[in-house]
This record gives sequence, C-alpha cells and structure tokens, in this order.
Amino acid sequence: MLWQPELPDRYREATEADLGEAITRRRRELGTRLLILGHHYQQDDVIRHADFIGDSLKLSQLASTEAPRRGTQFIVFCGVHFMAETADVLTEDSVCVVLPDLSAGCSMADMAAYDDARMAIDFIERSSHGSGLDRWRVIPITYVNSSAAIKALVGELGGACCTSSNAGQVFDWALAGGDEPLAPGERVKILFLPDQHLGRNTAHAKGFVTEVDAAESGARAETLLWDPRKPSGGVTPEEVGDARVILWRGHCSVHGLFRPEHVDAIRERGDTTKVLVHPECSQEVVAKSDLVGSTEFIIRSIEAAAPGSRFAVGTEVHLVSRLAREAAQRGVEVEMLSGCQCLCTTMYRIDQQHLAWVLDEIAEGRVVNEIRVNVDAKRWARVALERMLANAAQTPVLVD
Repeated sequence: MLWQPELPDRYREATEADLGEAITRRRRELGTRLLILGHHYQQDDVIRHADFIGDSLKLSQLASTEAPRRGTQFIVFCGVHFMAETADVLTEDSVCVVLPDLSAGCSMADMAAYDDARMAIDFIERSSHGSGLDRWRVIPITYVNSSAAIKALVGELGGACCTSSNAGQVFDWALAGGDEPLAPGERVKILFLPDQHLGRNTAHAKGFVTEVDAAESGARAETLLWDPRKPSGGVTPEEVGDARVILWRGHCSVHGLFRPEHVDAIRERGDTTKVLVHPECSQEVVAKSDLVGSTEFIIRSIEAAAPGSRFAVGTEVHLVSRLAREAAQRGVEVEMLSGCQCLCTTMYRIDQQHLAWVLDEIAEGRVVNEIRVNVDAKRWARVALERMLANAAQTPVLVD
C-alpha cells in the first residue's frame, strides 16, 4: 500500500453537499481536459461525478479511446491502484492518470509480488523437466486484477491477461500453446494468478479435476495450489510435475466472504430467488449457484429480468445496493447473498474529499497522486493485455 498524505483541513471539514458542488465546478472548469472514471464498486456520492462507469478493464479501454478523442490531459480513476496502472498502460504518455487516494489498493493484487511469481515460474519449469516431462511448456495467465509488474512478467514470458468473462477463452489460447503453436508431443501447464478461485472455477469449467472435485470423487486432482508464503510454494517437484493448472494462493477479500451456507439459506426459503454470483467466489459457492458471471454479466442479468424476478447476489455491497434500488422500480427484487458487510474497503477510501482535492490541484497547475508505470513494465504489460484482446471476447460465463 502506498502512503497517502493527510488532506488539508478544509476538505475534511467540508460538508458532502459543499464538496459535491466544488467537484461539479472544477469539472465544468476543466472541461474535456478531464475524464473521471468510476468503478462499479464505488460509493454513490463519488460515482455520480464519473463520466463513465464500468469494470476496471472496460474503463481503461474507454480511457484509451476517449482521451485522444476529447483531448483529455488528466484521467482521474475512482477505483484502486492496479486499475489506474492499467489505464496508464493503455493510454498515451501525454495523458496523466491520477488516483485520488494512494492507499486505495487491492488486497488480491498485493498477494502476487513480482519476485515471488518469478521464482514460482522458475520452480515450476525446473520441476516439470525434472520429472522427465521435457515436453511441457509453462504459460502464465494473470487476472487483470493484478499489478502492472505481474502483467509485465506474464507478458514477457509468453502469457496473457484475462478477465472474469473471458478467462475460459484465454485458457483455451494458452492450452493451444499461446502465440507459439505446440510442437508434436508438447503440452502446457498453466500458472494462474493471483485469484485462485477464478482460476479453479475456470479449470473446472474446462474439464480439469480440481482439488475440490478430487475431495468429492476421489479422482486425482489436476490443479495444485501454490502458496507464495511457503518455501517452494508448499509443494513438491513431483506434485508440480503431475499438475496441469497451478493456482496462486490469492483471493478477493469481498467475494471470499460468501459461503455455501449462504446459498443454502436462500434455498431453505423455498421461493423463486435465483442465486447470482461472481466467479471470484469459491468453487463450492459457484457450484450451488444458479448463475455466475462477471460484474457486467450480473448487471445485464438483473436489468433484463422480468417483473417479479428475485435475485440474491454475491458481489460488492455498493453495486448490489445500487442495482436493488434501480430494479425495485421495475418490480424486480435484489438482495445481498450474505448479511455480512461485503464491502471493498480499499475502494471505499476514494471519497469526495480526495476527489475534490485532486481536482483543485489539477486546476491550479499541480498534479498529485500521478500513477506512472515504468516504461519497460508498461511495454510488456500492454503485450499481455493485447494478447487477451486479440484472442478472447468479453462474453459471460454461465453455470447451469
């Protein structure tokens, strides 16, 4: 987590109404020089100031097209650190990306460090050869919810990024050899980071026997959990040699809060409520759910629902609350899957105080909290993102 300086008293003491008016004035003053992006998980009093609302990759892609069209000089990303990095990777150097609060990080992204990932890949490659399987190739895949350093490492080593909606397509691309077709007799091992649950759910959907499946059926697992906190990932070379998909021990602090018993409680009511969850939830939760898909898929499913439909949704509380208010006007009932406070606490650090502060600084000729990715990292991270975009469409993932 980066250190965020304390704001001047005038921002901390201002009312929310005064801050909102100040932000509106600065937006009007800066005009098309400014572009504000708001992630779906952002709180309402911030997201109302956004020019565009979406998930992390969608917003970064919009930034890359809208900035040159509008003549934008400053992008203020109301999200978390890795999202601002991705926006910097995909935009021209003339565009300045600002994060209102530097402490708005992502615990999942922070679970995968560059040096740990490099050592893991080296160990996996050595173990595969050491087990006599000299026809294996290791291809890393990283979820977009990762640092620019991890994206760059993956890009440099022949891998790609993925989103929650196209992870299956990126798996297919990697299993076919990625950008280099497989030689006769050659096979692929995938290292998936940093979210073990998206990786495990995708592997299961592709027919691999996961550790969860193996525990239920007694079959040999084809997935393996790599724990960067333990020497050699907590696994043996023989275990690595036998695995097809190696999962990084990382998770989303929000989606990890949803449990199978939350789904069971909905079922016990005996009504028509459908359980709709994000694939960052565990395989056990996904298996019990009616529908699973990306944030955009969750939004589209509820927007398309007929009056009288009922949903229990397993994702971040600000998004669910917003969807529930909008859906209620159409006679659709939306509730949280869990009664716990499933809040993205780091996203919550972006508030009107910090947004007003960065806009004042920009308007007065000073740039604060600029997010600038190292030139080499930016080049390779862009390669990883472009491989994804070239080989996978943004399509929903469904569970029967």
